Amino acid sequence: VQLQASGGGSVQPGGSLRLSCAASGFTLDQYTIGWFRQAPGKEREGVAEISCCDSTTYYTRSVRGRFTISRDNAKNTMSLQMNSLKPEDTGAYYCFAKSTTFRKEFWGQGTQVTVSS
Repeated sequence: VQLQASGGGSVQPGGSLRLSCAASGFTLDQYTIGWFRQAPGKEREGVAEISCCDSTTYYTRSVRGRFTISRDNAKNTMSLQMNSLKPEDTGAYYCFAKSTTFRKEFWGQGTQVTVSS
């Protein structure tokens, strides 16, 4: 059972990246899924989330209109499309899946995003 994140990298301000997270050993469609990030010296921050049950989305204020979270149930993956990236978006991004029904929570390994000119 694991989440495998990919897609990080370095990009100039204004650029785009797409993060992906593949689940194995369980099905994502039964879980609330999302992404956190953590920059050096800063607290972990919730970035985006999709509810398991009604697909309600949440975005932290600083990324609204720039980031889009999605899930692909057929592929058992989730993605985070990040556009108009800013230096303050730099950090390690972690995907997660949680279920209060199953009382389980899974985390992927971090993938680094660096936005710099």
